[in-house]
Amino acid sequence: MTEPMPGAEPGPEDEPLPLGVTRTPTGNADVDAQLDRLADADHLPADGHLEVYEDVHRGLRDALTSLDTGQGHARPM
Repeated sequence: MTEPMPGAEPGPEDEPLPLGVTRTPTGNADVDAQLDRLADADHLPADGHLEVYEDVHRGLRDALTSLDTGQGHARPM
């Protein structure tokens, strides 16, 4: 990708492309919400991914903690 000329409007070729990673639902609403949140990174330039990844990591950690304390909903087997 080339750098745009100063003052040039960004064109469609400058837009980030979705990675196309398939997210399979887990059956746990809290975890699935975090996996869905990952899709937000598809529409951001690379320097915006970190915020999304940190947010998802925090949410997944909270979901695991709630399962450990018995507050979460276990996935049916």
